[in-house]
Amino acid sequence: MAGNNEFFEALSMLEHERGLTASYLLEKIQAAIVIAVKKNYEVEDDNVLVEIDPATGKFNVALVQDIVPDDELEDDHTQVAESVAQNVRKTYKAGMRMVTPLKTKEFGRIAAQTAKHVIRQGIREAERGQQLSEIQSKSHDIIQGTVTRIDHDKNIVFIDLGKGGEAILPANEQVPGEKYEEGQILQVYVVDVLTGERGARIMISRTHPGLVKRLFELEVPEIFDGTVEIKAISREAGARTKMAVWSKDPNVNPMSACIGPHGDRVAAVVDKLNGEKIDIVKWSEDPAEFISAALSPAKVVKVELLPGETRSCRVTVPDQQLSLAIGNKGQNARLCARLTGYNIDIRPESGYYGEEQTQPEEQPAE
Repeated sequence: MAGNNEFFEALSMLEHERGLTASYLLEKIQAAIVIAVKKNYEVEDDNVLVEIDPATGKFNVALVQDIVPDDELEDDHTQVAESVAQNVRKTYKAGMRMVTPLKTKEFGRIAAQTAKHVIRQGIREAERGQQLSEIQSKSHDIIQGTVTRIDHDKNIVFIDLGKGGEAILPANEQVPGEKYEEGQILQVYVVDVLTGERGARIMISRTHPGLVKRLFELEVPEIFDGTVEIKAISREAGARTKMAVWSKDPNVNPMSACIGPHGDRVAAVVDKLNGEKIDIVKWSEDPAEFISAALSPAKVVKVELLPGETRSCRVTVPDQQLSLAIGNKGQNARLCARLTGYNIDIRPESGYYGEEQTQPEEQPAE
């Protein structure tokens, strides 16, 4: 700190290069100088005065001591005898405080190093704070990262999120069948950001339904502006997703909006999900109507809501539609149950299942 001008120029440079606010830096620098003075002069916070004002170019550091009668002097670091104080200024009296301006060079090498260390530490803390703030702003959003390393033994993928730091994509958050390579650019969904003593821990996923929802929000203007709402979503990552949509504008068909002209919008989302199939159905506040739509592409003859505390229903479908309604390994029925929140018993219209078809188990909602 050879001169005030150089100091404030350096401060301005730090603010510009690091993207840190001058007020935050000043606060840390003042704290560092206080620590340095305390250490060098063996005093407390109350005995140090630091004034830094970039607007006026003021940069003052002073030692503040209590003036006491000569015979009551107990600590010559925090106190000064009245006779000594009056040699500096005749108006000084016991009970007043004497302010002694200090020059930066008086701190000495150790004090200067202490100040530099605390300043550097403050800058690192500010950068970490800004990094955390940036990460938290991405919670429940899609973020793009680069695969840096793959641990094949533990089946985990390390992803560099840029300013967001590094995150781990665990096995249970990876899409079955997806292969990852070092250097690959990957879109992941930020499920949550947990803060602890070791900093922020970012929970990311490729299987979360929120990934599909957010992709549609980015792809469909009517969802982005709030005209169309995604009311429910269920997903078996890598295979199929069911999504229920609703429009607050009767003139806007929510399904058509999501599918897009020539199917362009849904195709763009499917492409980003590496070919995962997506069923878009119309949401209804009428459970029977919603369940019927959710079993798409199968046609439904009728839906009976069963009495009792559990949300259960019996769905009747045409005989030739039974396999379609249940889906491959029960997938369609399972996704429908999760989407609607109902346990679903699917039965053929004739009541006869045939040799190769058995009555499906009720699929509990998740």
